Amino acid sequence: MTDAHKISAQAVSSKGNWTREQLKLAFNFYCQTPFGKLHSKNPQIIELAKLIGRTPSALAMKLVNFASLDPSITSSGRKGLSGASALDHEIWDEFHANWERLAVESEQLRQRLLQQHGLKRATPAETSDNFVLTDFSGETRQAIVQQRIKQNFFRRAVLSSYRGRCCISGVSEARLLVASHIVPWSADKANRLNPSNGVCLSAIHDKAFDSHLFALSNDWRIVLSASLKASKDTFVREVFWSVEDKQIELPERFVPDLALIDRHRATMLAVNATS
Repeated sequence: MTDAHKISAQAVSSKGNWTREQLKLAFNFYCQTPFGKLHSKNPQIIELAKLIGRTPSALAMKLVNFASLDPSITSSGRKGLSGASALDHEIWDEFHANWERLAVESEQLRQRLLQQHGLKRATPAETSDNFVLTDFSGETRQAIVQQRIKQNFFRRAVLSSYRGRCCISGVSEARLLVASHIVPWSADKANRLNPSNGVCLSAIHDKAFDSHLFALSNDWRIVLSASLKASKDTFVREVFWSVEDKQIELPERFVPDLALIDRHRATMLAVNATS
């Protein structure tokens, strides 16, 4: 690693105000961790705290500061911990303005810190989600690594928000779960990694949702397409007809964006009108 890529001691200082680098890594972790695990005994919090030069208690407190800015948390009656700083607000806004850049930037920052600490640099593992990056020129290693960072961030953020369960069936086997985009990756660059553009679905529900065989209403109820309601397939009828008008289980964070829900439903209606 060249000196230009090294992270200064001031950026991960254990004293004084939190730095931008520390806050980016803390918020990145917040997005991917269930609310109930934001406590100082969590081994992952202990590990990250050591990496960024803060105590587990201080990091846990900062994560709950972020929760106080999260409308999905506060609207449910949970308050988080007051005392979020101006820089906390700024980091929150930066992520929401550009999820893609900040997710990659935060993971690269974490990897550099791991290297500086002499720890193993983990290459982001591939996920099973159908989440393909097609708009880069040349399949360079850097592009592939960044793709995996993006895949993992979106999957972990969505699945942790839905408590690791399909919001329709309740299935909790991770190998059968998909972080499903409401508006496809290819159709909305700004919301590619926005967790509010995702719902946690079983593989079969994901395929049907992606194919616009069902959509969601603005009060989170399942709306079946005309083609699905006309299906004569016994299995399809058993799986989907029984959940018509059922309200999905809402996430504890990153509630689906209603504007994106509207777009998905409008596409379903348009597809059915022409089929």
